[in-house]
Amino acid sequence: MIPRPESAGDFAILRRMLRGIPRNGTHAQNLQRFYAIQAPQYDRFRERLLHGRAELIERLAQGLPKQAHVVELGGGTGRNVAFFGEKIADIQQFDLVDLCPALLDLARGRARDLPNVRVVEADATTFRPAAPVDCVYFSYALTMIPDWRAALSNAIAMLKPGGHLGIVDFYHSPRRPLPQHRSHSFFTRHFWPRWFAHDGVRLDPAHLAALCAAVPEHTLIESRAPVPYLPGLRVPYYVFVGRKPA
Repeated sequence: MIPRPESAGDFAILRRMLRGIPRNGTHAQNLQRFYAIQAPQYDRFRERLLHGRAELIERLAQGLPKQAHVVELGGGTGRNVAFFGEKIADIQQFDLVDLCPALLDLARGRARDLPNVRVVEADATTFRPAAPVDCVYFSYALTMIPDWRAALSNAIAMLKPGGHLGIVDFYHSPRRPLPQHRSHSFFTRHFWPRWFAHDGVRLDPAHLAALCAAVPEHTLIESRAPVPYLPGLRVPYYVFVGRKPA
């Protein structure tokens, strides 16, 4: 039995999620229609769902040079900026890139007092800063991008040699994963892709293999996290930090 929503905000989000993401427009239009009604409660609800973000950013922040240029692709509401804490002041330029106006409105509010944070409405597969950057990361965004391979290639291309790529996201293993990676059960490999696909989240078992091949120098953590209103179930997620070859 699924517990009752804890608040009216949760109910609105769950109702929108049960209806699923619209599929009759462009990717940007579908995102806007899906998230506009959720935006006011977006961060509070997903705080219980999107695990590993603080750990990812802590690892990335440790490797940043002074006056770094950082890009978050699929940055949404800008919530992840807060995970940098006081270190955000040491970043020369932070580009927060997303396609959804409803979420970017919240990001602009958060960035109002952060002159080094630039909020950009753009596609993660094509956005390119004027010069190579020190760090690019995706936080639960790669699975939301239909052409995730193009987004990944674009992220790596905009990095300086020696720059860092970070990703935290949901996933599931292929039937025969690489020897160093976890193997998931039949239930995990079939339930979670179908559950998330309804809301436009595409769990692709090729993600990790592609990441490891593209950025061989990396650290990887594979874990599981609880999901709101699905008691007893835990969804797999990973934290990946890689370094572009010099």
